[in-house]
Amino acid sequence: MVYRTPEERFDGIDWPFEPHYLVHDDGLRQHYVDERPTIAERGTFLLLHGEPTWSYLYRRWIPDLVDWGYRVVAPDHIGFGRSDKPTDDKWYRIDRHRAKLDVLVESLDLSRISLVVQDWGGPIGLCNAVADRDRYERLLILNTWLHDDDFAYSEGVRNWRAAAVDPAFLGGDMPVGRIVAGTLQRGDHDRELVARAFDAPFDGEPSKAGARRFPVCIPFAEPELGDADAQSAARAALRSWGIPVHLAFGDADPIFTFDWAERWATEIPGATLDRIVGAGHFVQLDAPDDCLAVVRRYWAT
Repeated sequence: MVYRTPEERFDGIDWPFEPHYLVHDDGLRQHYVDERPTIAERGTFLLLHGEPTWSYLYRRWIPDLVDWGYRVVAPDHIGFGRSDKPTDDKWYRIDRHRAKLDVLVESLDLSRISLVVQDWGGPIGLCNAVADRDRYERLLILNTWLHDDDFAYSEGVRNWRAAAVDPAFLGGDMPVGRIVAGTLQRGDHDRELVARAFDAPFDGEPSKAGARRFPVCIPFAEPELGDADAQSAARAALRSWGIPVHLAFGDADPIFTFDWAERWATEIPGATLDRIVGAGHFVQLDAPDDCLAVVRRYWAT
């Protein structure tokens, strides 16, 4: 079975972007934002979210990037946001999401891509980028990771997985909005509004299969479901690709820590690293202006 979120659940959410949909061969409908500048395009920003979020994470980013002359494409992974949501937990495995992203990028014929990734958007997007290099020009890596045998999973990651796979721990259901709002470290947020925005895609336990399943797939526990081999290969490929790579990590994230960002940046020749002070895991939502300042700094060169 598939849950399709009614449009009215997004009423009252500050989301001014026209929805676009791609229908895959299996009938699943995937939502994406596709905003274009009125001036000649400088390229495309492809903005990828993780779990349990959706493209709303980039609400503050999209208008600025368009104003700077970029086409902006921000998809919702199947199971999240305005995209269709299979209700069978076992449908969700990371290679399946990579395949859906491949179809979307090819269908829209995206090129000159500046890829922005965070959380599970990192493994999904970076693995696809290194496999289709001619489409990509530059990478911005926010709080995320790529698995390898030497990756030390933080206590925060392990605690999150333990909580997410135990429904009783989360009160019998995954309170998505409260989880996202609770990660924000900066003090200038309307957390009630944030919670509403991230609760809107879901209506009850069956619709949250993807939100439940992604933590199960973390590769230290489920290497096949988590696409561990592809992640390791992508991490190695970044060391020799030669594409401009910029890392910007919120330093108040207990999941993917700034210590890890410092180590990762040293692996990638020429990579830059910006510290987003006092920002948490969903750094693009917690500190949008600081993140956009990073984009402005490096994309102006």
